[in-house]
Amino acid sequence: QVQLVESGGGLMQTGDSLSLSCVCSSSLFAGYTMAWFRQAPGREREFVGRIDWRDSGATHYSSAAEGRTTVSRDNAKKTVYLRMNSLKPEDTAVYYCAASEKYIANFGVPGAYDFWGQGTQVTVSS
Repeated sequence: QVQLVESGGGLMQTGDSLSLSCVCSSSLFAGYTMAWFRQAPGREREFVGRIDWRDSGATHYSSAAEGRTTVSRDNAKKTVYLRMNSLKPEDTAVYYCAASEKYIANFGVPGAYDFWGQGTQVTVSS
């Protein structure tokens, strides 16, 4: 079973920058599409950004994340990263990383992913 372990997060202030890491246990990591989602209390899990294994790691972001978020990966370390700048209280959520063993067109849909981390809480105070 593939394991994904997130780290980082915690209590942040408005305007801070967030850095999260997610380490994958699989030796096949370099071939995975990796993504970050988040889920606020009472809301559905929401796509934040993803990085493909193809096309030199092409990235896509949600409209809420675009322009202030970077998803990157280090295949040698089997790690995917999320950096989000200019944090707002509405960024408060549990952040999850996810992995897909195959190329997926509907990368914004949680059900398209095969493996999930346990999540890490990010709280942004005003």
